[in-house]
Amino acid sequence: MTLTRRAFTAAVIAATLASPAAAQRIPLGELSQYLNELTTARGSFTQVASTGEVSTGTIFIKRPGRVRFEYNPPERSMVIAGGGSLAVFDPRSDEPARYALNQTPLSIILARNVDLARANMVTGHTSDGLTTTVRAQDPENPEYGSIDLVFTGNPVELRQWVINDGDGGSTTVILGALDRGVRVPDRLFNIIAETQDWAERQ
Repeated sequence: MTLTRRAFTAAVIAATLASPAAAQRIPLGELSQYLNELTTARGSFTQVASTGEVSTGTIFIKRPGRVRFEYNPPERSMVIAGGGSLAVFDPRSDEPARYALNQTPLSIILARNVDLARANMVTGHTSDGLTTTVRAQDPENPEYGSIDLVFTGNPVELRQWVINDGDGGSTTVILGALDRGVRVPDRLFNIIAETQDWAERQ
C-alpha cells in the first residue's frame, strides 16, 4: 500500500466511523451472527485498488451467494456474484471474465452459514480500540487468498474489507451506510442476462 493510498483509506474510514468511543474486540460469534443476519443490503462504496486507483459506486448484497458492484462514471466496469460464479465485466470486452465464487475470498462472507469460529478459518482477530479486524480464509484452500473484515461495534457494522488475492495483490472496499433489509431484485445477479445486456451496450 502506498502512502497516498494508506492516507486516503484511513481518511475515508475515519469519516465513516459512527462511534468515537473505544471498543473491545468483538467476539467471532457476534460477528458471524451479524453477517448471517445481513440478508439484503444496498449502499455506496469506495474501492482502492492495489495500484492506488480509487473508484466509487453502489453495492447490492443478497445473501447467500450474491453481490453486485456498479461503478460510477467514468468507470464502466461491473462485478457480479451469483449462481456460484463471480463475473468481472470490463468495457474492453464483450464477455465478462468468470471465476468460481468458492475460489475467491468473497465466498467467506457470502456463505449461507458464516462461522468465523470454524477451525483454521480466522488467522487474525485484533482490535485497535475503535475497530475489530478479522482476517479469514478458506481453511481447506488458503491458496485462494484471504479477506480482512473491519467492524465497528454498538451496534456491530461491517465498515470495510480487503481482499488479499493469492498473487499478493489487494483490493480495499470501504462501505458507506448500508440500507439493510431492502428489496433487491434477483435480476441484478443474473450473470447470463447481464452478459447479454452488456454485449448489446458495447
